[in-house]
Amino acid sequence: MSGERILLVDDNLPNTELVRFLLEQNGMQVQVAESALAALARIPSFEPQLILMDIQMPGMDGLELTRRLKAHEATRDIVIVAFTAYAMKGDEDRMRAAGCDAYLTKPIDVQRFAEQVRAHLRPH
Repeated sequence: MSGERILLVDDNLPNTELVRFLLEQNGMQVQVAESALAALARIPSFEPQLILMDIQMPGMDGLELTRRLKAHEATRDIVIVAFTAYAMKGDEDRMRAAGCDAYLTKPIDVQRFAEQVRAHLRPH
């Protein structure tokens, strides 16, 4: 598989630059949205197969955006991976309850990150 479309929703520029680099080096197409509203604007034209969703963002947080996306027929089948520094007991359950399909924690393992993301993609 190559050319998978990944939308990274994260407001931290150093994180987005590293993630974009790693995924693009592994043949994926990556677009970045720095907020939930920017993500909502990009989704219709980019049609991501997977969204890496930061949870803590100003304005609408990643869990609220996930709930909204999973509530709409046009976006409910997009794989949403919570991508967060939250790693306390119960955090993964809270994110899955909001509709996240999977959970990856920051900081990332740069050697394995693209493989971890690709493992969450659904076959066409």
